[in-house]
Amino acid sequence: MSDRVKIVLLGTGQMGTGIGNQILKKKGMELAGAVGRRKKRAGRDLSEILGLETRLDIPLSVDLDELLKAVRPDLLIQSTCSCLRDAWPEIEIALRNEVNVISIAEEMSYPAYSSNELAEKINSLAVKQGVTVLGTGINPGFVLDYLIIALTSVCLEVDSITASRVNDLSPYGPSVLKSQGVGLTPEDFERGIADGSVVGHFGFPESISMIARALGWKINRIEQMRKPIVSKVKREAQVMTIYPGYTAGCEHTAVGYMDDRAVITLIHPQQVYPYLEGVATGDNIMIKGTPDINLSGSPEIPGGIGTVALAVNMIPHVLNAKPGLATMADLPVPAALLGDIRDMMGR
Repeated sequence: MSDRVKIVLLGTGQMGTGIGNQILKKKGMELAGAVGRRKKRAGRDLSEILGLETRLDIPLSVDLDELLKAVRPDLLIQSTCSCLRDAWPEIEIALRNEVNVISIAEEMSYPAYSSNELAEKINSLAVKQGVTVLGTGINPGFVLDYLIIALTSVCLEVDSITASRVNDLSPYGPSVLKSQGVGLTPEDFERGIADGSVVGHFGFPESISMIARALGWKINRIEQMRKPIVSKVKREAQVMTIYPGYTAGCEHTAVGYMDDRAVITLIHPQQVYPYLEGVATGDNIMIKGTPDINLSGSPEIPGGIGTVALAVNMIPHVLNAKPGLATMADLPVPAALLGDIRDMMGR
């Protein structure tokens, strides 16, 4: 195959630019265009957005449909949102243009949980157009779902699963810190939970649903709990200072029940500079069954790098997949894409 795989970026924030820079380094891929939401940046060369010295001669577009019709890419990578309802209009445009989609929107990791009706609509349109849609990312998409599923493959029986991901929020910007309730009093944190301004982690129900489907479990309810992590010390984040008595993050827990028995427990304490209070970051998975499985690693797998890597490394698997809506559990085992992507096509 001589023609390179043509990729379009949708979203040019931290994740989108990271993905774009990786695509430029991969053999057999072509970064064919990019769409941003900020109209004032329209027309700027993509090299400026990606922080490159060499001009790419790719003007940033603000019209997705127009760009897809002009470029006719093989695949679109969406990194603009977290929720299914926000992701769907952009995905629909891509599908109607017969373009495959990889989305890092958290709810796209298992969209049937948020809306079975919308998930069926995505699947049926993708099948009709002969393309594939996948939601992926570090979490949901890998650590607290895909990796767990893979580890159960060496079990004869599984009784319960408990997994946690402890990570550092300090590298993130104000929007992420706001969603985690950072810098609030405990009382304001609770008010934020009540009014929806503090959300904690996006994607726990999707992760639980993906695990359950893979194991053949029927989850009858999912309960979520969010608690403030109140700092005892002063913490200097990039975008704010957190004083003692104010929240440094959110401890978010989700429990999936089967026949009123807790079978999947996922815990995600996220805070700014946890080491200042002696907390080590890391990923931990405990499976009770035959045999018991315990896997722990510290520090945690980096979230930003991991998400960028998964979005790029899953490209050949999406292009090779049968048309329709897929989850990470439906596609082949991902691996670092170090060779020419064209050598992987048709496998």
